[in-house]
Amino acid sequence: MQALLVHGMGRTPLSMWRLGAALRRADVPVEQFGYVAAWQPVDAIVHRLERRLARLADREYLAIGHSLGGLLLLRAVALVEPAARPAAIVMLGTPHRAPRLAQRFARSWWYRLLNGDAGELLASPERMRAVPVPLIPLVIIAGTGGPRGRFSPFGHDVNDGIVAMSEVVRTDATVHEVGALHPFLMNQRVARALILARATRPREDVP
Repeated sequence: MQALLVHGMGRTPLSMWRLGAALRRADVPVEQFGYVAAWQPVDAIVHRLERRLARLADREYLAIGHSLGGLLLLRAVALVEPAARPAAIVMLGTPHRAPRLAQRFARSWWYRLLNGDAGELLASPERMRAVPVPLIPLVIIAGTGGPRGRFSPFGHDVNDGIVAMSEVVRTDATVHEVGALHPFLMNQRVARALILARATRPREDVP
């Protein structure tokens, strides 16, 4: 099996370098997909990712997305033929409903400047509900290392500093909790071990 890594919003493929290196050491070939959320529309990114997935047709691979990268994978995988779909999608801290922080800052000029159309996607409950879910195994790695309490924007809700656990989990996915902050989920030891174990697992039959 090989792996396709898709980084998060405001990051670059370099953010996935340590995870990629760990996969290569386990003899898992790695490809990276990059984009710039600040000025590339989500639809354009998704269609480019769709073309990348189509080139992986008939290969066995694992798709791994950090944060926004997981949403991009969900949308792109739903567009490709079944032969080009991954054995599973692993999502690191990917929100599946509009995160409260994105909604709070959506009208701020700096938020719009830095995050572009992707930021609008995350802040829109309607657009987030419209993200398709392909019929393949989904794995969620959710961080629990964020601050909680009186002065936390999450109150007492479990979170990774950027998204709350309630914004990440979904009932049709396997969920693993790890004690890490959002930006560093891909480098957390337990998260990396979970991904390595998945990358060496044979493809599952999906009805």
